[in-house]
Amino acid sequence: MEDFQGLLNIATDVGFCLLENGAEIYRVEDSICRIVRAYGVSEVDVFAVPTTLIVTINPPGGQTMTKTKRIYSRSTDLDRIYRLNDLSFDIVKEKPDLEEARRQLDAIIGRPDYRTITQIAAYALSAFGFTLFFGGSFMDAFCSLSLGAACWLLGRGLDFFHTNSFFINTLCSAAIALLAIFWVETGVAAHIDKMIIGAMMNLAPGVALTNSMRDVIAGDLLAGQAKLVEALLAATSMALGAGFVLSLHRLIF
Repeated sequence: MEDFQGLLNIATDVGFCLLENGAEIYRVEDSICRIVRAYGVSEVDVFAVPTTLIVTINPPGGQTMTKTKRIYSRSTDLDRIYRLNDLSFDIVKEKPDLEEARRQLDAIIGRPDYRTITQIAAYALSAFGFTLFFGGSFMDAFCSLSLGAACWLLGRGLDFFHTNSFFINTLCSAAIALLAIFWVETGVAAHIDKMIIGAMMNLAPGVALTNSMRDVIAGDLLAGQAKLVEALLAATSMALGAGFVLSLHRLIF
């Protein structure tokens, strides 16, 4: 094993992709350490927070190497996390050459997202189901289909312009509230609150909140606090957007 720089690059890229797709910090650190140690490098240190990844290895008889990567955007892709996690275990078990490991990693990174129609349908059906779950009528749920679809379309459009996630959530929740008011005012639906809550579940920071608790329990206090702040900011942005539209509606009507 001579290409320690290549090993460092692969391990760091795996950790970067895990962070970028919403993985917990302990999973990121464990995956990197597992990959590096599989190739005979026992000395490895990893520092990971939601926005930064630093990996240092000390190869036997070699020079200490460090690589740093900055994470600028984060999303939630549990399927990609699952595949990356499997890759780290496969590397430990099979110890493929670095070229093969890189090929498998690139295949996971380059895997296309779900089709646009599939993603829109998922948002719409999620809004439909949660509206019923929270006590809305069938017509409320039916109208919520449009709220979920509009949420995805607006979010993706704003994301195309690299808009801050706080403002994306704020504007999406405002659009959801506006559409809910429209359907109730036209007499098609009956419960504004049930429709808004149901559709806004698409924006709820459930993964970030769960990961913050898991990281704190695992001892990664700094990362856990950062995730918790991220979740609270997301919840605040949702409340601001919907609250502003509802307050405006009460003032006008």
